Amino acid sequence: MTLSSFSFPTAIVFGAGARREVAAHLKSLGLKRPLLVTDRAVAALPVLAEFRNHLAGLDVSVYAGVFGNPTASQVMDGAAAFKAHGADCVIGFGGGAALDVGKVVGVVATHPGHIIEYAWDHPQVRPISGELPYFVALPTTSGTGSEVGRSSVVSEDDTHLKRVVFSPKILARKVFADPELTLRLPAAVTAATGMDALTHNIESYLSPAWHPLCDGIALEGTRIAARSLERAVHEPLDLAARSDMMMASMMGAIAFQKDLGAVHSCAHALGAVCDLHHGLANALMIDTVLAWNREAVPEKFDELAHVCRVDGGGAAFVDWLRGLKQRIGVTGTLSSHGVKAEHTPRLVEIAVADMCHQTNPRPCTAADFERLFAEAM
Repeated sequence: MTLSSFSFPTAIVFGAGARREVAAHLKSLGLKRPLLVTDRAVAALPVLAEFRNHLAGLDVSVYAGVFGNPTASQVMDGAAAFKAHGADCVIGFGGGAALDVGKVVGVVATHPGHIIEYAWDHPQVRPISGELPYFVALPTTSGTGSEVGRSSVVSEDDTHLKRVVFSPKILARKVFADPELTLRLPAAVTAATGMDALTHNIESYLSPAWHPLCDGIALEGTRIAARSLERAVHEPLDLAARSDMMMASMMGAIAFQKDLGAVHSCAHALGAVCDLHHGLANALMIDTVLAWNREAVPEKFDELAHVCRVDGGGAAFVDWLRGLKQRIGVTGTLSSHGVKAEHTPRLVEIAVADMCHQTNPRPCTAADFERLFAEAM
């Protein structure tokens, strides 16, 4: 595969083998001591050892303290590891959690205070005033698109509430998007992360915010994911399908600068209360929420059906989504994944407080969220 280079909004090297370009890129900038931020699971896999072989000539330290939904303490521990190594740059290597931590390790390594104090909604939010360590990102899943995002989502350790650090300064300076890094992802992870990417594209397109550039990206990202997600799950070594899903993931994250919707508000609540994987939570809620949203923007559902080649127009789109989920093994209801009726009041409380539903095509009240969770249960 030929490597392609472009910027939107970040400089991106995309294609099989892109990971081999990282060392030369850092050395060309005079950087020698990277902190490699990854998660526990990836650290135990051959893919990390293989990548480290391509970093010869650099003094690399690995911080592998990321696991589950990323937390503030993981960021603080990563910043301590950065200082202990005397690092001069950060390599984020992994799924969305590792990349979200990697994006902000440099913030608290070079700025005072706790990472939660940099969340946009903190009552005394701290500015990111100084320069940050150079940061490059290599995604090993195709879901969040965190590698091209200007935000980092980390949870409070005690409440599990998700907090968002948002700043163009935390953008990766360069992304090395190598679909070969996803070739051996398990089917369940491919499905859940792929549904996350698809949800990002769909929800950003449905958002009533005006952003024609993002609308175009979101529709094309939806089309690409729709044609390749099933193949990526069932034919895990299909490099073309893996490439499509990595591209769709980045496109979804670029598009959702237009904002998201109620699916994500529900998913954030499910992550906080029940510690559900974010992509799985989106997948479990998307058809229920979209069926409710359709009457607000039927013409947009017609367009989604068109790009996904769904016969029957917008009226058939949600049924197509349900069928896709079944075919890729995302089955069951909220209750079959450990969510209980007694969780509902807290789920509703968090969903209502979440900012994503502010750009849902239908306004959402607490009663609406209660009904949506009950239907998905």
